[in-house]
Amino acid sequence: MYSKGEPMTDVATGAVVERPTGAEPGVPSHGPPPVPSFSIVPLRGLPIVAVTLVALVVSIATNKLWALDFFHVVGGGLWTGIDLFLGLVIGPILGRLSIPARIEFSTRFMPKMLLIMPTLVAVTLGAGWQLARHLGNLSAHYPHHGWLVASYVVVAVMAVIALGVLEPANVAVLFELKKPKPNGELIGRLMKRFVYTAGMTGVMQVATLVIMTRLATA
Repeated sequence: MYSKGEPMTDVATGAVVERPTGAEPGVPSHGPPPVPSFSIVPLRGLPIVAVTLVALVVSIATNKLWALDFFHVVGGGLWTGIDLFLGLVIGPILGRLSIPARIEFSTRFMPKMLLIMPTLVAVTLGAGWQLARHLGNLSAHYPHHGWLVASYVVVAVMAVIALGVLEPANVAVLFELKKPKPNGELIGRLMKRFVYTAGMTGVMQVATLVIMTRLATA
């Protein structure tokens, strides 16, 4: 057996060659993990986000009950579903992937989430607040005002987590992937933070669903 840095003989030519220091026979050298080309902000999704936000503003400005209810229910449902799917399904799968697989998944998935999650948060909260104003539920004389305040507290905590923890982790992953030598381990940790935070907000979303259905049937 040869030791590190020890000369060895080429079997085919009989020439003596130097083994590179640190190299082991039969073990390929490892460089930085390959990163597919990607865009941090998927430009093709920006028109969809713009149309959605413009429609939300028009709904709030015109105070259309159906439109407000649509944005609030659909936005909240998608927010809840995505969070639960990330935390309960994607999270465990991601933890078992190799670093190259995590990187490839991140380059395809995280840029989309950079547009989807803030849009859903804005749509759900904006429409929900205007809907409560339209129906007079913000008044302290509303019979179930306590339930409504509880939902505001839960949603406020979720919004802080989503915009203060989840999205920064998303952005950090994307910028790390753009580096010449991305840190695969760091990307893995950030991705776990992202999906588990999403799962936590998804569980909190279930609490808001309980409150909302209680108000709807009261």
